[in-house]
Amino acid sequence: MTDSSPLLKLENVSREFPSAEGDQPLRVLRGLSLEVARGESVAVVGPSGCGKSTLLNLIGSLDQPTGGTLTFDGRELGGLDDVELAALRNREMGFIFQSHHLLPQCTVMENVLVPTLAHRSATADDEDRARRLLERVGLGERLAHRPGQLSGGERQRAAVVRALINEPQLLLADEPTGALDEATADKLGQLLVELNAEENLTLITVTHSPDLAARMARTVKLAEGQIA
Repeated sequence: MTDSSPLLKLENVSREFPSAEGDQPLRVLRGLSLEVARGESVAVVGPSGCGKSTLLNLIGSLDQPTGGTLTFDGRELGGLDDVELAALRNREMGFIFQSHHLLPQCTVMENVLVPTLAHRSATADDEDRARRLLERVGLGERLAHRPGQLSGGERQRAAVVRALINEPQLLLADEPTGALDEATADKLGQLLVELNAEENLTLITVTHSPDLAARMARTVKLAEGQIA
């Protein structure tokens, strides 16, 4: 039987931060509710400061909400401890950022395998999967290269593969094309769409790019901390 329950469910989520003056807190998200289906691709758009990255950090359990609940694959994230959240992020979520965050001293292959080392040593199966994915994104000839020897687009593609190495259910991308030229951004956007289908993963991307947003199956617009 197919599981029709949403992979991700946010109910009345809010996030506040202390103000610099110590007066009223800064309310970034205000009672936001959202469901994301398994295998869906979603773009989160809106003006700077509307809460897009804050929302992504909450979904990825990098931050905790001030109020409301987040449920991922049937588990309420507020009920998990730090160790459980770290394991969830490592095994079931992949992260891509505007800056690739590759380790400069490591090769492309070594960078991709880093997430597999959190709980064990990399296996032959890990290396085979890394090699297949790197070939899939056009980096099959760059396995032994270091980040400084790659173009910006190649570094970002390596970061995509690193995010996928543990076969996550959810891929979170925060402005993944923001630092790329138009042609390279277009190729990366197409790659994300193809991997969304091929890897059977759910994709949520925060972006200012109308072109990247248009590639997603659904667009969610934020304004003043709420879905517009």
